[in-house]
Amino acid sequence: MDSASASAYPQRGGAATPAPRTDGRPADLAVLGEIQRRVLWLATAVIDHANRVRPNPSGLKVGGHQASSASMASIMTALWFHELTADDRVSVKPHASPVLHAINYLLGELDASHLETLRSFGGLQSYPSRAKDPDPVDYSTGSVGIGATAPVWGSIARRYVEGRFGGAGTGRQYALLGDAELDEGAIWEAVQDPMVPGLGEVVWVVDLNRQSLDRVVPDISADRLSGMFAAAGWQVLGVKYGHALQELFARPGGDALRVRLDSMGNPEYQRLLRCAPEQLRERLPGTGSTAEPIARLIAGLADAELHAALRNLGGHDLGALLDAFAAVDDSRPTVILAYTVKGYGLASEGHPQNHSSLLTEAQMRDLADRLGADLDAPWARFPAGSAAAQVCAAAAARLERPVRDTPAPPPVPADLGRTPSGTGTTQQALGRTLLDLTRSAPDAAARIVTVSPDVSSSTNLGGWINKVGVWAPVERTDWFADDAETILHWREQPTGRHIELGIAETNLVGLIGELGTTWSRWGQPLLPIGVLYDPFVNRALEPWSFGIYAGGQSILVGTPSGVTLAPEGGAHQSITTPSLGIEQPGCTTYEPAFALDTEWCLLAALGRLGRPDGDSAYLRLSTRPVDQALAAVPADQAARERRRRQVVAGAYALRRATGEPAVTLAAMGALVPEALAAADRLAALGVAADVVCVTSPDLLFRATQARRGLLDAPHWILDQVFPEQRATPLVTVLDGHPHTLAFLGTVNNVPVTTLGVSRFGQSGTIEDLYRYHGIDTDSIVCAALDLVD
Repeated sequence: MDSASASAYPQRGGAATPAPRTDGRPADLAVLGEIQRRVLWLATAVIDHANRVRPNPSGLKVGGHQASSASMASIMTALWFHELTADDRVSVKPHASPVLHAINYLLGELDASHLETLRSFGGLQSYPSRAKDPDPVDYSTGSVGIGATAPVWGSIARRYVEGRFGGAGTGRQYALLGDAELDEGAIWEAVQDPMVPGLGEVVWVVDLNRQSLDRVVPDISADRLSGMFAAAGWQVLGVKYGHALQELFARPGGDALRVRLDSMGNPEYQRLLRCAPEQLRERLPGTGSTAEPIARLIAGLADAELHAALRNLGGHDLGALLDAFAAVDDSRPTVILAYTVKGYGLASEGHPQNHSSLLTEAQMRDLADRLGADLDAPWARFPAGSAAAQVCAAAAARLERPVRDTPAPPPVPADLGRTPSGTGTTQQALGRTLLDLTRSAPDAAARIVTVSPDVSSSTNLGGWINKVGVWAPVERTDWFADDAETILHWREQPTGRHIELGIAETNLVGLIGELGTTWSRWGQPLLPIGVLYDPFVNRALEPWSFGIYAGGQSILVGTPSGVTLAPEGGAHQSITTPSLGIEQPGCTTYEPAFALDTEWCLLAALGRLGRPDGDSAYLRLSTRPVDQALAAVPADQAARERRRRQVVAGAYALRRATGEPAVTLAAMGALVPEALAAADRLAALGVAADVVCVTSPDLLFRATQARRGLLDAPHWILDQVFPEQRATPLVTVLDGHPHTLAFLGTVNNVPVTTLGVSRFGQSGTIEDLYRYHGIDTDSIVCAALDLVD
């Protein structure tokens, strides 16, 4: 096994081994051990029932990760039945979900009937899910690495809510993660973020079983990991050996045994776990100067004692785990590196390919005998009045959380009453709308929290930040407050409403996802808005999508966008983001063309946050200056309201040709001016053209599906914007992939030509780039003429 320092006072980068303690422990650790064995049994039996007992007409393997669950049983038993309070939250590693369900069953939070539904339709989910599992789940996990980091962002969300509104309490934020998850970049992006070192409530427990899906990992080094966490300001605790092994180390020859185990590679150790007693006595001493004292030491051990001692790692020793939890320093984040055996206690323990293996019926019966269970009656709870039942009942009472109301957030106005004039950008409209909300709807604005990965000033949040300040747990001095040339005032204080992270998009979306769950966690709805450069939405999409899956409602603003960001070149020109917005569940995507459209879309999106029936939104904005007179906003109040309703429903007719049109131009975002110019050119050629401004391809696609009976959604917008009596050949154009709007041809089953961007760009002027990609006015005119001819 790789070495982890045993010193209570390690050098920089070392993992401290907590000193043993006895205060605050259960009167009898044996009772906790009895519960741990029942948890292991239930978790294993739940998977066994899903695969071997439940009818399976398809014959496909159901799966469920018995070995990965077994390595976590002790850690989770110590947490739930001794350590946790009602204020604590825990993110459970994906492959340990059966352990969580087993614990919730013993706590009375899950009916026995659910134990037979793992991975069945409508049953217990493959991985912990806040939204879909019937029992309490604090964090949805399943996407490796993202669930582990969620408690980091959850701790910031809790602090923000508690400081501004109250009701979020205190409590630790635990993440239980497998050592293979430490390969994920999202882990280290979170660890090194400058916001994280002060989060003392964050505790990560790493299941250091040193196995991946395919093999025993040869070079996992606890010392290296310890150094990386310590360098980021984390407390590092190592739980390597259990009390039985430590007692063995104290005997004559024990020092040699410890040196041998510390220097042993992971594969060799795992192989020893598979050895019969006589093989173990031959192999364990090894060669060299330590061989003879080790041989003498183990000669005095019975086979069963030697077998148990080799497996007595800290991650399976309840006393060692409780020592580690007691040593947590609440002034900084903590990581506990807990050595475990994958498949601990099962017939498959330590096998290199045990990740997806399943026990046979004979092995299950043997396990039941060893754990005091019954395969024919697998769901037995502890007898009423027994010591184990009393500990379970006490834990259930301790962990009971108050039922919280989920009040609706303050109402968000639909229209602020302004009509922008002159030249402006949709990106500027974002900042202007937020500022206007502070005056016209202060209660709603008080719930808005913006987040940025170090791009707040370049995405037009400067005025908002100057108005509301930057959030920090404690007030910090603004040393540039008296500098007359400083435009952006960086006032950091607990009352601030903007949170600035380091420049990592995955951290940004992780945080807005957790800020978007506060309505369901603590009954305090927030309206979170995350702003980032649109080219990097792809980098952030997976964790943001997972946050939406977990119930986090937020608004993601991508700006600037498309090849319209011409001088920046191909590296900063987003192509696929408009269609990604259509494809993302639980999210409505908007790409407005004008400032007022942006205001209306943003207000509509804010109005859907922080409620049980809410959803998230993605706004794709632009830095292209556009003459706002082109929006032709109706002066009549009723007509203006009709326009607003159409904008937030997905599209509106920006220009109707006199008489019957020959072609329809459907344009989105920054390309609307080109479509209007093309309509003028076509009119001069005697070709009448309607111009439709698309604000949400997402909502239009849902409307087409709904009109076919494939979706429960409104579809009135199609009849208003694309009436059958004005159906013509259609040209669609946007600064993004052309397939985004290709479906519009199916609204009235007309010929369609789709223009857009489908290749990498390069630097240049807007005119150069539009011409290069075939989305300029000339290209629109040519496409329209080809269709009508």
